[in-house]
Amino acid sequence: MKKYVIILFLILTLLLRSYFVIKDYKNIPKEEYKIVKGIITNIKKNNGITVVDIKSDKKYRVTIYDDVNYNLGDKVKVDSVFTIAYNNTVFNLFNYRKYLLSKNIKMVASNPKITLIKKNKNIFYKIKNEILRHINKYESSAYLKVFVMGDTSDIKEDLFNSYKNIGISHLFSISGMHVGLFLYFMNYIFKKFKHKNLIIFMFLLFMLFITNYTESFLRCFIFLFIKHINKRLDFKLSDVSILFITLILILIINPFLIYGLGIRFSIIITFYLILSKNLLKNKNYFEKLIVISIVCFLSSIPILASSFFKINILSFLFNLIFVPLVSIIIFPLGIITFVFPFLDSFYMLFINLLEFLSVQLDKVKILSFVISKPSILICFLYYLSLFLAIKINKKYIILFLIILIFNLNSRFFIMNPEIVYLDVGQGDSSVIILPKGRTILIDTGGNLFSNKKIVENKTIPYLNSKGINKIDFLILTHGDSDHMKEAKDLVNKINVGKVIFNQDNYNELEKNLIKVLKEKDIRYYKGCDELKLGKHKLYFLNTKTYDNENDNSNVIYFNFNNYKFLFMADAGKIKEKDIQEKYDLRNIHFLKVAHHGSNTSSSKEFIDQINPKYSIISVGKNNRYNHPNKSVLKTLSNSKIYRTDVNGSISIKLKRNKYKIKLCSP
Repeated sequence: MKKYVIILFLILTLLLRSYFVIKDYKNIPKEEYKIVKGIITNIKKNNGITVVDIKSDKKYRVTIYDDVNYNLGDKVKVDSVFTIAYNNTVFNLFNYRKYLLSKNIKMVASNPKITLIKKNKNIFYKIKNEILRHINKYESSAYLKVFVMGDTSDIKEDLFNSYKNIGISHLFSISGMHVGLFLYFMNYIFKKFKHKNLIIFMFLLFMLFITNYTESFLRCFIFLFIKHINKRLDFKLSDVSILFITLILILIINPFLIYGLGIRFSIIITFYLILSKNLLKNKNYFEKLIVISIVCFLSSIPILASSFFKINILSFLFNLIFVPLVSIIIFPLGIITFVFPFLDSFYMLFINLLEFLSVQLDKVKILSFVISKPSILICFLYYLSLFLAIKINKKYIILFLIILIFNLNSRFFIMNPEIVYLDVGQGDSSVIILPKGRTILIDTGGNLFSNKKIVENKTIPYLNSKGINKIDFLILTHGDSDHMKEAKDLVNKINVGKVIFNQDNYNELEKNLIKVLKEKDIRYYKGCDELKLGKHKLYFLNTKTYDNENDNSNVIYFNFNNYKFLFMADAGKIKEKDIQEKYDLRNIHFLKVAHHGSNTSSSKEFIDQINPKYSIISVGKNNRYNHPNKSVLKTLSNSKIYRTDVNGSISIKLKRNKYKIKLCSP
């Protein structure tokens, strides 16, 4: 009875705490000029950019476009406009605002005026700064930061992606495995001390500070602390109850930690490992390792599917290689190397082996699959079937596999068309998803003035989140960089069936793409009249050849379920007039506005004739061209206007006699 009273009290405390935390967050203005004085709690540097976390009345993240020299614990004054961090503007993708909230960071500022008030004098920050300076002297510093400080930011992006792809990235967060080794050595060192447990918990508390309160380490610390109290006071709490109380306490500390990927992995995998204790009885080390690897992999599938949209079925086998390598050699040797620097070169031999194996195994794509983001119901069914398989009968694993197969092939169960106008900044890119997952991409976007990886970071992840691993048709409206700069990257990173260019002469961008298409044996076409896709047809409104790239744009019209769509690309007023004369277009439901809302397009005569119900403008926030033009907005004022800089990506889902518009607001 006692334990239920404790749990009920904690739940009520959590609900009350969550109410006030969320209420406080909702009262924060979206943008506010202010002067913040606070302590630097975290510093990260990369390519001349310094990112600093500052603790004051709230926690703030400040990005400085310079390699400034501050230390942890320094008190600074920041003079800037602070804003709430942005949401994802493409559906299903990484949400920076929620990520920062999981770190308890409420507002951000870029390139502020920052002034040092007082150098650090706090002994704990001094120790942390010295540890950082000490680690930075090592060739293996990136990995020592991982295993000593829980910081993966210095591991090269392509390497860490390979760890993610083969399913071993969990080995690079300080979790139960690492804490277990810590405890083993500390119990051995302090076994004759009267207050051994107090010393160990004080050390773990200090390590929690050193690792910046990493979610997985926080879970381990609270879990171990409650387990110790449970044993001392004889509460008779089961490990599952202790884990549940741990989760409640973590969320009381910061309710927004529910957004943290680390805490979800840590809690869910730990839960299923606790349930699997009976499966580990009377088994040797290797047999236990196999069972643990399988349970970890199966319990992580819904999280991997929800966050990365890819799974590698071989990852549980890869863990049989990497878990012993990291837990028995690399992690312990890293701690020893931290104490004895002369071992650094020897340690690097194992790091190089780790990296080599990961990169090579990442190339094995035989059982690597794109998997759609599962619904809450599908996630529930995953975990229910896994629970039944572990606790009741192993045969329930068949149910788990049926759900997995369905999830892997969910694109074939798409019943209704969906048109998505992607937010790609100052550029154009739209996706048409037809029943059974047939996909058309109109333009790729691309910024002439930056090398942002739109296709890699937005387009492909979005398609993967829908379970789509192939683009049947890539339609390039014309050869301007803001419409097709990323086309070459696209065909190198995802399977593309056919490519359709516009009807004028190829420019340099198009010629470079054609070289890649020939290498990959991808068929391409110059100009097109219509494109038939099952029951659906796309019509290309060709008029004549013009003396400029914009007017030579592929203008595309289609009618899905009696809803009319028109994509104008960058067509100007001259082409609009020619389209008026050649085609009878009226009462368009969804107009993709030409040329990002420039006044070179969207003449009043043309807009009055087509009479759009909705006008969608693809435009970058605070763009240098001041698009969309005010006169164009006035011309379109009889329609409902959506803009990617204001509304993020715009989705239109069609059914027989209705449609649903969904916005991915920043």
